[in-house]
Amino acid sequence: MKKKMATQREQDAADYLKKHKIPELLENLTSMLFFHRPEKPREFLVEQLEQLKMSQQSGIKAPSLFNKANLDAVYGILDPTHQKHITFAQYKQALITLGIKDINECPEGVNEDKISHETFETEAIRGLQRCSATYEQL
Repeated sequence: MKKKMATQREQDAADYLKKHKIPELLENLTSMLFFHRPEKPREFLVEQLEQLKMSQQSGIKAPSLFNKANLDAVYGILDPTHQKHITFAQYKQALITLGIKDINECPEGVNEDKISHETFETEAIRGLQRCSATYEQL
């Protein structure tokens, strides 16, 4: 009986963590700490949590590790000859590498296997915002 209770408690704890996206929150905060390496890490974390709270309440963009310049650089690596498009496979792998889990499988240009810079950037920003929004929508 005691083992079953422990199993139920473990399941309740796992459900709680999943519901509140705690692993994603901690992963994002840790990544941002390593990336920015602030002099005052606790203050930095408080600022990030305040930005998340504001994002949840107002719908503004949540803090993200990557910005437009980073996405431009990724796209440039994928399109070194400036063809103005990348393949769907490149698009998908790049988004996975950026940490985006739920990828739009039918972006503009998928039928021609030519994903434009604009489409890549739009989908990456949306995906990063979903990843950064480690809270329940109000």
